[in-house]
Amino acid sequence: MPKKIYLFATSKNENTINIKSLEVRFLKPFINFLDYDYLIVTSKQTVKALEQYNKEDFIATETLCVSQKTAVAYENFGGKVLAVGDGYGDNLTEFIEKFPKDTKWLYLRAELIASDFVQKSRDSGYLIDEEILYVSECSQEILDVRINDDSTLIFTSPSSISCFLKNNTLHKDAKIVVIGKTTAQELPDGTDFYISKATSIESCVELALTL
Repeated sequence: MPKKIYLFATSKNENTINIKSLEVRFLKPFINFLDYDYLIVTSKQTVKALEQYNKEDFIATETLCVSQKTAVAYENFGGKVLAVGDGYGDNLTEFIEKFPKDTKWLYLRAELIASDFVQKSRDSGYLIDEEILYVSECSQEILDVRINDDSTLIFTSPSSISCFLKNNTLHKDAKIVVIGKTTAQELPDGTDFYISKATSIESCVELALTL
């Protein structure tokens, strides 16, 4: 009998038992988009948060996107993509550093973030402002779930791991799949895990199905 595969994410997949990991609460701070040369977007939730604003104020401003998935979401929204990262926030500095230091960037972000690329860029003399557009909180679904067997668990963000561990421990024989290195860092020390080839849920599920 094949092992159960649990997916802890805000999206679903037909090959898994889907557990919504986070509830998202959107914020709407005042932003003068005309003050900036480029935007930085690192999640599809940010794209949804931008729906609250007058699109004409920012839609022509080219945007640095963290991954192909985020870029597709932003393009479908009508936005212009400046460049696409490899899925890791830490690697966005290499794109930012291709521009003059007086370029003005605006990072539209979640309340809690795992990467420190903004501070690294600032330390190098680059101008990056930040605005928090949404807050992610543990969903009741992930807080209520109990998994005490050797199932395969897919985690798609550091917060999905921290939320799961509030009321669960990782079974010693469970197979753990994570979407990237930053997510893996949230696992307890000594935990064995597998990293998907690409930073996408599809890639995580493909890997999980082989375990």
